[in-house]
Amino acid sequence: MLRRLLLTVFAVIFIYPFVLSLATSFKSRPEVATHPVVPWPSHPDLRAWTDVLVHSDFPLWTFNSILVTVLATLGRVFLDSLAGYSLARLQWRGRGLVFAGIVSVLAVPPIVLTVPRFLVLKELSLLNSYSGLILPLAVDAMGIFLMRQFFVELPRELEEAARLDGASIFGTYWHIVLPLARPALLTLTILSFQGVWNEFLMPLIVVRGNPSLWTLPLGLSTLGRGGAGGQSYDYPVMMAGSILTIIPVAIVFIVFQRFFVRGIATSGVKG
Repeated sequence: MLRRLLLTVFAVIFIYPFVLSLATSFKSRPEVATHPVVPWPSHPDLRAWTDVLVHSDFPLWTFNSILVTVLATLGRVFLDSLAGYSLARLQWRGRGLVFAGIVSVLAVPPIVLTVPRFLVLKELSLLNSYSGLILPLAVDAMGIFLMRQFFVELPRELEEAARLDGASIFGTYWHIVLPLARPALLTLTILSFQGVWNEFLMPLIVVRGNPSLWTLPLGLSTLGRGGAGGQSYDYPVMMAGSILTIIPVAIVFIVFQRFFVRGIATSGVKG
């Protein structure tokens, strides 16, 4: 009984901000200023939702986010698993050094790489383009580490049998090893989808000067600013946009939750 009570209390604590965000999106601006933490609107108002869906570029931002997220996630699933397989199962000179470099990248704050990323993308003429948004996000160190740790734990007997039957290295990876890595692949897909969908820094440095290529995180940073009536922020509009942005990630996580937990459990951190 006490355990259930504690779980209920913590659930309310975690859910309350989302309930408050939803309620705020239906409030008027004066009501938000007067009763900011009341989790229900006294006079529900659809003005914020109309501003987001009709009077902003939210549909365009959503399209850009879907395009970038899907392509970058597919790239991560393929390239990260391919790199992880190479580091875990193939013998080549410098493998340990490369893996150590990948692990060290995990300790580097993303903000430190902002200027180098910008300079590289500028030299490659990838600024203000979909390619500039997608390619830098199509592979990441965490995904490589995750897949490498999973592949290390797989038995080698099936690979050896495939090699004896004349399968190539890529054929063994694609037809034998990859189907066994389904839990890890689903985990990587969820993490990649969430990470790319919420990515703000990369669009900021790549397409800041081209609003037609803005994604949702970058577009949301401009919603509700410079309001009238002496208020600098239109919080109902900001909350409405935030809720719409959260929905796809929440659906993906809820649908694949059990696979996500299984993938984390089976992708241990054995050295």
